[in-house]
Amino acid sequence: MRNQALPEISVVIPAWNEEGNLERLHEKLAAVLDPLGLSWELIVADDGSSDGTWRVVVGLNGLDTRVKGVRLSRNFGHQAALLAGLAHASGRAVISMDADHQHPPEVIPTLIDEWRRGTLVVHTIRVDGPEQGFLKRTSSRLFYRIFSALSGSTLEPGMADFRLLDRQVVDELLRFPEEGLFLRSLVQWVGFPSARVPYECGPRYSGLTKYSPRRMLKFAWTAVTSFSLVPLRAAVVTGAITSGVAFLAIVYAVGARVLGFYTVPGWASILSILSFLFGMLFIFLGIIGEYIGRILVEVKQRPRFLVRERLGTEPAVSRTDQGLRGARGAGFPGDEPERE
Repeated sequence: MRNQALPEISVVIPAWNEEGNLERLHEKLAAVLDPLGLSWELIVADDGSSDGTWRVVVGLNGLDTRVKGVRLSRNFGHQAALLAGLAHASGRAVISMDADHQHPPEVIPTLIDEWRRGTLVVHTIRVDGPEQGFLKRTSSRLFYRIFSALSGSTLEPGMADFRLLDRQVVDELLRFPEEGLFLRSLVQWVGFPSARVPYECGPRYSGLTKYSPRRMLKFAWTAVTSFSLVPLRAAVVTGAITSGVAFLAIVYAVGARVLGFYTVPGWASILSILSFLFGMLFIFLGIIGEYIGRILVEVKQRPRFLVRERLGTEPAVSRTDQGLRGARGAGFPGDEPERE
């Protein structure tokens, strides 16, 4: 396999318990990509699935050797699985998308056309239809606006991990060493000529969504703290403001006492002020602790994912050794057997 010509297009799909979606998705991808006359491969990154996802990948590989897989040792999260797929992709252009069919394969020819025109990053922008719930639309737009305001990296509402990246961009992304992965913003940060293609989100073909409100909040918090120091700076500003208010209250109390003004001591007001100030203090200590915790995670230099098994592909360190080894994000033991 290693002597075969590298494909033009790699499609990377992170999958966690998606056994009901992969076979149909492979059919749709083949129907879209085969008429283009380009060689292609499908890389499925199994993020520690507990169902038959890997069994389906093995079965598809037996029918079509263009289907390849990388199986992680446990569930490392969507972004880590996506990074693992990118690290194993060998195409001149790499398209990432989800396995649930909400990213329509029919958009891929448009992405490829933009790439052929010289665009190195082709984003997709989801057009929300009436089937998207009000809460989903509102929370998504709010997140993108808050993140863009805090991080200085502009993300448009509806921008997700459905995109095309040129090989040059992929190799640059694989050099990034940080633990707190948020690839949407990293792709924006690296620059390179980009374009945007709108698409309508399709319905999930099988299974349930993997993003519960708790996972979505965790993902949002990781994204903000990975790319912005604004929460820390906001803590300093708010602390200065509350300290100023407290100082003015002290001046007022002392002045009233010196000038002989009648004052009625009030335990409720004192306790309210103290409770407010201590509440703000603990919030800011929590924010500082979050950043310190991220520093601790980074200095440990643990791999961002570990590979249990590969199918039809080779460790990407042989192609981007400088990037992955320097970025310590490999998780690729060199002596692991390769399955063909």
